[in-house]
Amino acid sequence: MLKSPAGNFITAEHHRAEKHLCRFSVSLPSALLQQFELRGELWSSKSRSLVQCKGWEGPVTCIMAESMHPGPTSLQLPGEDASVSTSHSSSPTPSRNDCSIAPITPSPSPVCLYPRTELRPRPPRPFSVVVAIDFGTTSSGYAFSFTDDPEAIHMMRRWEGGDPGVANQKSPTCLLLTPDLRFHSFGFAARDSYHDLDPEEARHWLYFDKFKMKIHSTSDLTMVTELESVSGQRVRAIEVFAHALRFFREHALKEMKDQSSSLLQRDEVRWVITVPAVWRQPAKQFMREAAYLAGLVSPDSHEQLLIALEPEAASIYCRKLRLHQLIDLSQRPITNSLDQDGSRPFDSSFRQGNGAPFDSQNPLPLLPTREQLRRARHSRTFLVESGTGELWSEMQTGDKYMVADCGGGTVDLTVHQIEQGQGTLKELYKASGGPYGAVGVDLAFEAMLCRIFGTDFIKTFKAKRPAAWVDLTIAFEARKRTAAPGRVAALNISLPFSFIDFYKRHCGHSVETALRRSKVNIVKWSSQGMLRLTTEAMNELFQPTINNIIRHIEDLMQKEEVKGVRFLFLVGGFAESPMLQRAVQNALGHHCRIIIPQDVGLTILKGAVLFGLDPTVVRVRRCPLTYGVGVLNRFVEGRHPREKLLIKDGREWCTDILDRFVSVDQSVALGEVVRRSYTPARLGQRKIIINIYCSNTDDVVYITDPGVRKCGAITLDLPEPSAAAACSSANDSAGERREIRAAMQFGDTEIKVTAVDVATGRQMRASIDFLS
Repeated sequence: MLKSPAGNFITAEHHRAEKHLCRFSVSLPSALLQQFELRGELWSSKSRSLVQCKGWEGPVTCIMAESMHPGPTSLQLPGEDASVSTSHSSSPTPSRNDCSIAPITPSPSPVCLYPRTELRPRPPRPFSVVVAIDFGTTSSGYAFSFTDDPEAIHMMRRWEGGDPGVANQKSPTCLLLTPDLRFHSFGFAARDSYHDLDPEEARHWLYFDKFKMKIHSTSDLTMVTELESVSGQRVRAIEVFAHALRFFREHALKEMKDQSSSLLQRDEVRWVITVPAVWRQPAKQFMREAAYLAGLVSPDSHEQLLIALEPEAASIYCRKLRLHQLIDLSQRPITNSLDQDGSRPFDSSFRQGNGAPFDSQNPLPLLPTREQLRRARHSRTFLVESGTGELWSEMQTGDKYMVADCGGGTVDLTVHQIEQGQGTLKELYKASGGPYGAVGVDLAFEAMLCRIFGTDFIKTFKAKRPAAWVDLTIAFEARKRTAAPGRVAALNISLPFSFIDFYKRHCGHSVETALRRSKVNIVKWSSQGMLRLTTEAMNELFQPTINNIIRHIEDLMQKEEVKGVRFLFLVGGFAESPMLQRAVQNALGHHCRIIIPQDVGLTILKGAVLFGLDPTVVRVRRCPLTYGVGVLNRFVEGRHPREKLLIKDGREWCTDILDRFVSVDQSVALGEVVRRSYTPARLGQRKIIINIYCSNTDDVVYITDPGVRKCGAITLDLPEPSAAAACSSANDSAGERREIRAAMQFGDTEIKVTAVDVATGRQMRASIDFLS
């Protein structure tokens, strides 16, 4: 046993194999430890390498639960022998096993990780109801289903204050706060209330719209990240999101109370919040923290809240489509949301009541009398979709299909395969996408206005007349939905009177003069106070965003894992656009069949409800990034750079080596875990903090390589050991310390960690923080 001048022992223990424990010990001088502590790091040993750890109360020793068999791996399913390699055979295999680090790679062992003959047990239903919130960039909504009737999905028929002639089953993602930062309204109410404010008064109110995009575009997202309102005032983003989620919480609880015959307790409700699949872990944790702040669930009941990936939720719903719930673009060309025969393809599959059949002489469904009376009260506001009708049978077990979630802010792509014998889904390629949503068309329209009226004027108008600017964007949004390929007539965009008046007073001439001088010939002026956008103008606004979407889908279809995709499902609000539908069919129709579910803008919301009812339906996911920790390892001359050399007690160590937990695009099954064991470096230590690093690629060796960044930290809280355990530890002549075994799961929609005290078997508080 080596002892440092400060009297601290740093012990590295090998894993236990057949109950035999091999260990060796090294020590680091206190001066060196202090040097690392100043860098925010503390180092401890790991089998034949040292783990770069961080502890507020001292260093920590890491025991690696590794296999002594060839091709080691730390991925294993609960209950399996740690000596058995369990990585999936299709996982990519890093080739660097020469640094004495146990990489998270597949074993050459023929052990099958996912037995296909075993039927998946149906998960228990501890909750009485599942509520899903589809938090979108441009529109949001919620739906719920009672677990004793999971086939019925309850959704809003129409939000109060919705636009006439539009199916307002979702509400605009708009929030209005008073000048003293109190919640005023959300959705249509917020939009209309802000419109009615006096222009000078509106400058003191805080109106937020499309604020979800801020979370995607912020690279250093934290709990103190701020959002800017239309009037320029700033508020913490977490508070803005919490206000919106609290609105949906109160609305949903009221509706469920009215529709449930029994009083629901808080712990009987499972909540599901949707996020884009391209969001990283910090953004997912941010939404969870906002839900805690909004009072959806308690932080101690984290399993009561699920984060659902938007294209994944859509995929779950699409695999259960009925014949009357879809349209095949390859068979029925679309023009301006109409079939060529003039009929509407998106006929609603919603039914009153619980989806029971209708009597032509009776507007109410054929239900028991008491149920009729109860549900009739909600026939004007709520709809219930029931899983009735003939199943669409063309998608069979083993088929590969792609889901393109074309939303307001982002486009997410996911590729799934229906597994044989189980009916579960397997992700074939990591989720991808980008900021190619419908907001791109809005930004192109704003850029066009800048070309016509000048960038300085548009910036000034937005600051001085924020409510009028919102009115202009709403007017464009309404007309944008009617744009269609082959349309001959121009689209008229009404300019608010305040825009016309403000421009004349600010610039000294009329908007008509400005349009003529701008030489933007594809936009005309109407004497009725409207901009007339020609077909060429609408194509100019749409094409850049649509081209980005098609290019991304085409690139993804070239991947080896994705070849053979039979169907492409277009979902999301932007998928309602005939411009996008026609472009996708023309570009990709020869690769696969393009399918659009009816009520395409609600597909994610319905799928999120189904995910909440059965979170195990997606059994295998692909890891979006490479994750690991920094370690020290034996220095090899000629292989490791000299600047990484650390000499201690005559031994040469290489610093900053990345020890992988999982690799990018590696297949990870639900419930599969990465195990590591840690031990405090001294008695009385109460916390262990270990930095996590990530990379977009797998060709990295050191945590200092380009593209590798610190993305989070694992925190293990160490409770006071029992008197017996403390006495045993004090009398341990070998200097053994407490072993804390941590298990990390990468196969869920969020990374999770649990920990247990090996000596006592007690569960310990463990967490991963990506927002610090």
